[in-house]
Amino acid sequence: MTSDEIRETFLSFFEQRGHRRLPSASLVPAAFDPSVLLTTAGMHPLKPYFLGQEAPPAPRLTSCQKVFRTPDIDIVGTTTRHLTFFEMLGNFSMGDYFKQGAVEFAWDLSLNGFGFDPEQIWITVFEGDDELGLGPDEEAISAWEAVGVPRERIVLCPRSENFWQAGPIGPCGPCSELYYDRGLDWGAPDDLPGGENERFLEYWNLVFMQFNQDPVNDLTPLPAQNIDTGLGLNRMAVIQQGTDTVFETDQFLPLVQLGEELSGRTYGESFEVDRALRILADHTRGMTFLVADGVVPSNEDRGYVLRRIMRRAIQQGRSLGIEGTFLPRFSERVTELMGAAYPELHEQRESIDKWLRAEEESFGRTLEQGTRMLSDIVARARENGEEGVGADDLFRLHDTFGFPFDLSRELLAQEGLGSDEEGFETLMAEQRERSRSGSGGKRPGGLAGFESLFGTGASLAPTRFTGYDTLEQGTEVTRVGSENGHVAVKLAESPFYAAGGGQISDAGVIECADGDCRARVVDVVRIGDDQAVLVEPERGQLRPGERVYARVDRDTRLATMANHTATHLLHAALRRSLGGHVRQAGSYVGPDKLRFDFTHGSALSPDELHAVEDQVNAWIVQNWPVQWRETTLDEAKAKGAMALFGEKYGDVVRMVEVGDGSFSRELCGGTHVRSTAEIGAFRVTAETSSAANVRRIEAVTGRDAIALLRRHDAYLRDVASMLRTRPDDVPAKLADLQAKAKAAAKGGAPSAGAGVDVEALLGEAEAVDGARVLTARVEAADNKALLHVLDRVKPKLGDAAVVLGAAADGKVMFVASVAPALVERGVKAGEIVRLAAEVTGGGGGGRDTMAQAGGRDPGKLDEALGVAREAIERRLGG
Repeated sequence: MTSDEIRETFLSFFEQRGHRRLPSASLVPAAFDPSVLLTTAGMHPLKPYFLGQEAPPAPRLTSCQKVFRTPDIDIVGTTTRHLTFFEMLGNFSMGDYFKQGAVEFAWDLSLNGFGFDPEQIWITVFEGDDELGLGPDEEAISAWEAVGVPRERIVLCPRSENFWQAGPIGPCGPCSELYYDRGLDWGAPDDLPGGENERFLEYWNLVFMQFNQDPVNDLTPLPAQNIDTGLGLNRMAVIQQGTDTVFETDQFLPLVQLGEELSGRTYGESFEVDRALRILADHTRGMTFLVADGVVPSNEDRGYVLRRIMRRAIQQGRSLGIEGTFLPRFSERVTELMGAAYPELHEQRESIDKWLRAEEESFGRTLEQGTRMLSDIVARARENGEEGVGADDLFRLHDTFGFPFDLSRELLAQEGLGSDEEGFETLMAEQRERSRSGSGGKRPGGLAGFESLFGTGASLAPTRFTGYDTLEQGTEVTRVGSENGHVAVKLAESPFYAAGGGQISDAGVIECADGDCRARVVDVVRIGDDQAVLVEPERGQLRPGERVYARVDRDTRLATMANHTATHLLHAALRRSLGGHVRQAGSYVGPDKLRFDFTHGSALSPDELHAVEDQVNAWIVQNWPVQWRETTLDEAKAKGAMALFGEKYGDVVRMVEVGDGSFSRELCGGTHVRSTAEIGAFRVTAETSSAANVRRIEAVTGRDAIALLRRHDAYLRDVASMLRTRPDDVPAKLADLQAKAKAAAKGGAPSAGAGVDVEALLGEAEAVDGARVLTARVEAADNKALLHVLDRVKPKLGDAAVVLGAAADGKVMFVASVAPALVERGVKAGEIVRLAAEVTGGGGGGRDTMAQAGGRDPGKLDEALGVAREAIERRLGG
């Protein structure tokens, strides 16, 4: 069987037996599951069903889920079957069949679907555990014996092997695993399933979720018994295709062969070559699917996981002698192999190619420099007879030059040297603490605990939201509670929007129908599919059963709706101007402004920003209708509706279209204007960096946009008055004054730096993690002129890190200034400027707050400034 045939055999088998087939969820977990960075099991997207938080679409489900597991990254390539990204086939029962049914399905499919000889299938079951107060799983043993498995091929295994639990407490239960006996060619006669051997290959795990553990080791039966199973598609391919390793199956071999073609090396010639080719095959699969699901490389969270496997693959490719850019070649082959089953690989082809190419080109420079420096460190360690490399050297490679610690550790291990991991982590913790202490303090905490306000709420129907259609609703108070000084009200019907999808909650009032009470709405909190309205009583008291009028603050809601629709237009304009790789990465929509984070690798030029702003305003003026309708998720996707990565959508979704939907069609639960003209006007107020490879635009609309334009007009009139000219003539007047200042400067203006447009230079500064950062190329004839420009810029930036560079007479000059508050966070001018100078073949240094350097290659000035900026951002990000 091919891998595609294995997938379809499994899914169609269960579909024919009453299971509803579900598509794979994203590798980015839905917002309801913050416990993991990436989807690591087939049951993760189904957790709300198992926990009873949501009703499943059917009591029997089946899926082939994309999963990504990080613990095995360092192991990949050294064994025959460890992977980071793989596919997990599963069948699930929510309170329907239990052990006997799961066993019968697994046995039937193994024999009649996958063609196994029953003599080659062995079973493991839970042997019991004294701490849990459980004996052997006799029910599972009986179920297997009932389908014909002899008792001697049913092996008891301990809790560590055959008892499943997601965490220390919560749903759990025994499990039973199916093993394929590959014969004595793979092991010894006394080998058993569950042991450390290659003879028995586990291919399916049946989890019998029947207990709740709380506290630890204290079990109570669940009200409904559930089944969660997982069959590794790639392991099944090893069995079906008769290969020795997973890397020789049909999903991997073409990738290994591509590595051979590009490197000129041969799989099987040595362990080192095999390892490198396996890593390339696995990691390029993983990165392709991660980017397709909206992850972009960064230095934190899932973006770091992506960056790590990308850089590990790049290093392995270089070690094989592959030249030029190669990650996109591998990704293209991944799409050829798996795009039929996962159409998002084709849909996100542009984004995948962009991010892989950009990361490879960027890290290539770091890899070359870091590898060279690590070689020097290794040579020095060997000369001194040391067994490893100290934390200071490793931290400097990571912190100053951006060379990942994981890669240093891996390369040192290949050289037979250890690495001071504990010391490195200590230095990293100190760096993070410096960053935290200087980044503006603690984040405000949210209000918590409202789930308990209404008890179980089992007897209460969820509040019906009417706010799409009305801003005022006659309704009834169904329950009132209080917690931490807050009063919360549950309404039968509510026009108040609960914060979600970036849009803030509505404000307003609740008044009793008889006029004897009134409360001001201060927040609206989501509780699953329900909501609680937080209020501050102003008169009287709200009571259950009270008839009330709920009124949304009209001006606040209308301004918020205008900003929300404008956010959709901004998203569409960015994709039209910059490319299809642009995806939403976060947002804020309130009455005061909109903020939109999106994936993009560089700052927008003034022309690009103007084009985006002009496009949004053009759509506003064209007065396109804004319509929404409920439809199926499949239909919405077929129409190309944009969805948020990691957001959980049901079978029925709300799709918002502008005009005919050709330029803006998104899945969105927020509130919107009826037509684009209601937005009034759109004005960008800031474009900055939000995180690595993520940009942020802030903007205002409607009355706020008009007010902003009026303020700017007033400023211009004031300047014109001071210059004694008309507003239209201000630029010419300023240019004349600059020319006169330039002519009057001692020794000529160029050397004094007076000709540099400081205001334009200040406009290039960006906010990064609570600080201002400016790295820029300026025109200056010598160091004195460059320092003069720096002196003019520094006072206007506050707590900032500034690196300026100039080229003149075949030489390169750098100056750097770092505010003391940022020095405390680890940003040091001497280190930063030296790092930049090294790129141009020079050197230099100075104090932590002020430094100068020089170089010999003007052609690398821009690259050097980019390296300086990356180093500053790394330190500020901790």
